[in-house]
This record gives sequence, structure tokens and C-alpha cells, in this order.
Amino acid sequence: MPPPPKVKRPAFVTVQEFFEANERSLRLRRVGSDVGMQRRIMEPSVNRPGLALSGFFTYFAYKRVQVLGNSELSFLAGVDPGLAAERFRQLCAQDIPCIIVARGRAIRDEYVKIANDAGICVFQTSMVTMKFLNAATIKLDWLFAPTMVVHGCLVDVQGIGVLIKGDSGSGKSEAVIGLLQRGASLVADDVVRLRLVEEREITGSAPEMTRNMIEIRGLGILNVAALFGVGAVRMSKRVDLVVRLVIGVESGDLERVGMGLASEPLMNLQVPAVDLPVAPGRDVAGLIELSALNYKLRAFGYNSAVEFDQRLLKKMADDQLG
Repeated sequence: MPPPPKVKRPAFVTVQEFFEANERSLRLRRVGSDVGMQRRIMEPSVNRPGLALSGFFTYFAYKRVQVLGNSELSFLAGVDPGLAAERFRQLCAQDIPCIIVARGRAIRDEYVKIANDAGICVFQTSMVTMKFLNAATIKLDWLFAPTMVVHGCLVDVQGIGVLIKGDSGSGKSEAVIGLLQRGASLVADDVVRLRLVEEREITGSAPEMTRNMIEIRGLGILNVAALFGVGAVRMSKRVDLVVRLVIGVESGDLERVGMGLASEPLMNLQVPAVDLPVAPGRDVAGLIELSALNYKLRAFGYNSAVEFDQRLLKKMADDQLG
């Protein structure tokens, strides 16, 4: 039995990784040299160093990205230029990851040189300070989120993210093809990268090398976007349901009524799960689609098994009353 996949939790993110992942979305532009791109961001948050620029460094959050807005720049412009340069030099001596100037404000060349001499990169963004703070925090949370790689296929079935698992040869990819013909969308085949977002939601995506691709025994590698159209692929999807394809399981060992719902432990969360037996002649793709629709009904508060149980109890009560 293969060992369970390991959850990886990044201890840090380099400034270069943060910049390359968010250059366009956060409207970042480097000012000065590219020195300090390998510095480490140790905490998934940002800090406005107003108190630090005034000389108060107690409890200074030096492990975070430092953002200069109108308040900080106005303070520097309102004090003696020599004192302002000295305060900025003290800020850059705190081993901070990088400095980002918001609102597209220009920063004095002297400050850029001080930062670069200290090995710190300076960036500029055209975003309003508060909007940048919120957006950057979300982006950092994503980069710092725990990740895990699992063997399986992830498909969007009518809005439900279904992670299909099973041993090699159980027919996972063939079932995915059947789902694509029914209008589903492929997220990842064979290798699924899972990410735990805000400790409450698991999202899955495909490695860049295999994105939009699926392997079918006898046919080889197929491009899903080329065969079924761009609407048949998705970049990522939340994992709502796990479907486990099992081979050679006795029918008595499987759920017959469905009163309860099994679960699959993933990244310290319990995800609803269904076991489907694989046998010649079974429409596995159709059963997976039914599992997704049934999950959606349960999410809306309807349970077919509970309704059947209520009918049975009513029938028993009527029989006793004659």
C-alpha cells in the first residue's frame, strides 16, 4: 500500500516568487535594481511602517511586506530631509523583505538607493493603498497555503468538484471522458495538486505540464480543449465530493440506502465520499454524475434516503393501526 501523500506548508515565499505570481494582478513595477529578489517573506500579511518611520521599532513586523501609502510618504516629506533619510535607513536595516509604494506615488531616488544598498527591492503599484493591502493579503494567503499532490482526476460536474480516485486500471480517465461527453469540465488528470485555502476549503488544479491533457490507454495523450472545446477545461475547482472507484468489492460491503454519507480525510478536512464498484457493463460516468447531483440535492437540504425512511415508518405505523 503506497504511503499517504504529504502535506507541504511553505515556511517562506521569496520576493521573486511573490512578484512573478502577482505582477499583473497587483500592478507591480520594480523601481531601481533587482537586488533582494531572493529575500524571504516569512508571514502571509503586509505592514504599513508608519510607527517605524517615526522611530518606534518595538513589535515591528519586519517579516512582512512593507507598504508605503500617502500617510508614510507625507510624513517623510514633512520632516527634515536628513532625518527622513536616516529614518528610512533605519527601516531598511530591519531585514525586511521588500518595500512597495502604493497609489503610483513617486519615491525619491535617495530612498531607492538606500533600499538597494541594503539589499532590498523597491516596487510601485498603481492600486489604492487599502485595496492593495486587501488584495496582497489574499495573494499571500494563497502562496502560503498548504499543498498536497494526489493521484486521481478532478472534474467539474454541473458545478460540483468531483475528485475521482482509484487504483491504476480502475477506469478513472475513461470515466472522465464519459463525463466530458455529458458536458463536464476537466481540471486535472492523473496528478491533482490540492491547496487548502483559509483552512476551510480545498481547491485542486493540474500541473502546468499536464494542463488540459488526459491519458487514455490505447490512445495516448489527448488535448481536451482541442477535442471538446475550451469550455471543457477549468484551471481550478473546489473539491466538493470524492468518488472512489473500487474493483472486486462484494455488493454487501457497499451502501444500499444512503442514510449516512461517508467521508474522505483530505488535508485535515473531511470531504464527502462515495464508493462506486467498477464492473464490465456499468456506466461509471453516469453513476459519477448521479453522485454529484445527489450531493447537490443534499446541499439544498434534500435526502432521498431520509424520505424513503419516512415513507417506511409511515407504512409501518399505518399497518399497526389497521
